[in-house]
Amino acid sequence: MDGTAHGRSALAPPVAARGHGRLLALAAGLIFLVVGGRAFVAEPVGVPSESMAPTLRPGDSVLVNKLAYHLGDPRRRDLVVLRQPGSGELMLKRIVGVGGDRVGVEDGVLHVNGRAIGESFVNRRLVDSVYFGPVRVPSGAVFVMGDQRSNSLDSRTFGAVPRSRIVGRVDLRIWPPSAAGGL
Repeated sequence: MDGTAHGRSALAPPVAARGHGRLLALAAGLIFLVVGGRAFVAEPVGVPSESMAPTLRPGDSVLVNKLAYHLGDPRRRDLVVLRQPGSGELMLKRIVGVGGDRVGVEDGVLHVNGRAIGESFVNRRLVDSVYFGPVRVPSGAVFVMGDQRSNSLDSRTFGAVPRSRIVGRVDLRIWPPSAAGGL
C-alpha cells in the first residue's frame, strides 16, 4: 500500500467531489446550450398584433429558426420575424417577394411578376380594393406583408427589407396547444 486510506493517492479528490464537479460541468453545459441555442439557433416569439390573422393571432407563440437563412435563401410564402425599419421592433410577416421580383396589389389581389397569386391564408372579406405598386424588390431584400392586408404595417409602407433585418423563419406554432404545429 502507498500509505493512504483504501489505496487512494493523496492527490486524487474523493469520489463524491469528482461527481459534484461533473454535475456542475453538466449543469453549466446545459445552461450554455439553452442560452446559446436561444441566441443563435431558435427562439420562441409571441405574436404582437392582428396583422397575421387568420394564420396567427395575438397571444400565439411561434418558434423562430434563426439558422434558416444562414443555410438557405428566403422564399415567397415564408413567415418571418424581422426588425421593423426605423424602430427595430420585432414584427412577424409573410414574404411575398424576393430580390428581383416585381410586387403589386391590384384590386386587393397580390401580383408578383405580373401574375395574380392565390393566397388561401388571406381573408378576402378583410381585403379592400386597394392598389399598390408594382415595385421591384432589390437584390438582397424581401417584400413582406401581413395576412390581414387591411390591418398591416408592412413593406407597402416601409419598403423592401434587407435580409440583414430578418431574425429568422417561423417554422412552428407552439402556443396555443390546440393550434400548435403547422402553419
